[in-house]
Amino acid sequence: MPIPPPTGPLVTRDTVAAQLRLLGVETGEILLVHTSLRSLGWVNGGAVAVVRGLLDALGPSGTLVVPTQTADLSDPAVWSSPPVPEEWWDRIRATMPDYDPLITPTRGVGVLPETVRTWPGARRSAHPQTSFAALGPRAAEITEGHAPDCRLGERSPLARLEKLAARVLLLGAGYDACTSFHLAEYRIPSPLVRVGRPAPGGGWETVTEVSITSDRFDELGHDFERDRPVVRGRVGAADVRLFPVADAVAYAERWLPVHRPRAEEFPHPAV
Repeated sequence: MPIPPPTGPLVTRDTVAAQLRLLGVETGEILLVHTSLRSLGWVNGGAVAVVRGLLDALGPSGTLVVPTQTADLSDPAVWSSPPVPEEWWDRIRATMPDYDPLITPTRGVGVLPETVRTWPGARRSAHPQTSFAALGPRAAEITEGHAPDCRLGERSPLARLEKLAARVLLLGAGYDACTSFHLAEYRIPSPLVRVGRPAPGGGWETVTEVSITSDRFDELGHDFERDRPVVRGRVGAADVRLFPVADAVAYAERWLPVHRPRAEEFPHPAV
């Protein structure tokens, strides 16, 4: 059976840059970008074209930031997609490669973050499970100093982005992907959990962390957009949202204690 032709729209590097500028992306700003490449339509050049379009919109003085998470560097006892046999757990822990910001690939965040991670000049933060990568003049400032026991809190790039007045760009992604909401979990009463992962240089380690989960972030985003100024538009076929990191964090700090049960009620902490 012949493969049907793409339905479009046709999206190019220039399309991305021009439509982002129309939405209000400013030369020189800092953008934390969450993407769904397939939502854009038929992109000539794929993720590379989208990254170039983002960099064109930001200009040489702007900085592009993406999550480059590696949730697979975690305890096999909590894996569910798919789970692995319990008799494998000890062997997996003993042989799992440790995190290397230069070579460890991203997982579960799409193809565009992996493209940014491998881009010439990219900087990547040091946390073995919740790293961020950045391109641009503020990249080192944003990614350095990511504490190994602070996934998405005050000693992570998220707090730096908040202080630097960065904005979030949801490019075809939903609010369930909005990492900034997690920073609020560090500022409200939250339980601590033990998180397992490969240790630097080999072996296994367990650290104490704040429990985080994206449960109900879609509802949080709906209310945030209802109550706070959010730029809405489209790039290609993708729905786009643009808003300050600081606004998202502040709103989530008020919303989460009221609308979501305490994190200890969830069976496994999200990475």
